[in-house]
Amino acid sequence: MDTQVTIKDSQAVLRLSGRFDFKAHREFREAVDGLLSQAGNRAVQVDLAEVTYLDSSALGMLLMLRDKAKASSKEVALVGVKGSVRQVLDIANFSKLFSIT
Repeated sequence: MDTQVTIKDSQAVLRLSGRFDFKAHREFREAVDGLLSQAGNRAVQVDLAEVTYLDSSALGMLLMLRDKAKASSKEVALVGVKGSVRQVLDIANFSKLFSIT
């Protein structure tokens, strides 16, 4: 998986691409820790448009991001969600936990 972080105004965007699974855990955590440590952003968007696959460990990583962001008073939204990625998130009832577009 590839990760790319951009910050515009008070919003951080974490763009993910490829397979989002356990192998991506370290890279994802480092990206999350880096963007949450920056004081200027109030919201985090996780762009999943280029993610081809995600598994239960990816769901856990998204929950970890949500918990860490909440502790930092930041909102998290999942964007660019489509296809099988949307199906997995729907089955896991993530729409009750995140804003998903």
